Amino acid sequence: MNRLIVLVLVILVGACAEKKKESLEDDGEVNEVSTEKTANADVKFPVYDFESFEPLLHKDDGATYVINFWATWCKPCIEEMPHFERINAEQKENNVKVILVSLDMPNMWKSRLEPYVENKDIQSEVVILDDPKQNDWIPKVSKEWGGGIPATLIYNKEKRTFYERGFTYEELNEALHQFIK
Repeated sequence: MNRLIVLVLVILVGACAEKKKESLEDDGEVNEVSTEKTANADVKFPVYDFESFEPLLHKDDGATYVINFWATWCKPCIEEMPHFERINAEQKENNVKVILVSLDMPNMWKSRLEPYVENKDIQSEVVILDDPKQNDWIPKVSKEWGGGIPATLIYNKEKRTFYERGFTYEELNEALHQFIK
């Protein structure tokens, strides 16, 4: 029993140590600065909060964007991933850009996300959306989005459609062709 208590205390102290705060003085004011370690220090993909990610949802450069929200722990997301890769390969000449937005947790970026992308030889652009305020940003992606994944936004300067579901290749190709007629 004593070993269990010691183990719990060690875990709690370790967790608290990672989130310690330092006080910094600047012109007489004391400011709190987080020294929390983040998993994105050496991750292979860009990591965005929603504010920095949002411009990717509103590009007006003549391309058609396929923005897929997914995670490595989501079985339907993994099942449809080859379809997005195929669209990415087949539709480049039609100025279609596929962006795969990972919603994996920070502790999964190195252990699951990077190996998955490497092992599957993913060629689409992969970015990480790391913003815990889902209730704020989900309706900014689409008012119809309940927050479930897989979810996909397809848009260009003329049209915008959001899909909160998985796709077969045929369904995804058909949805995309409504944008690139």
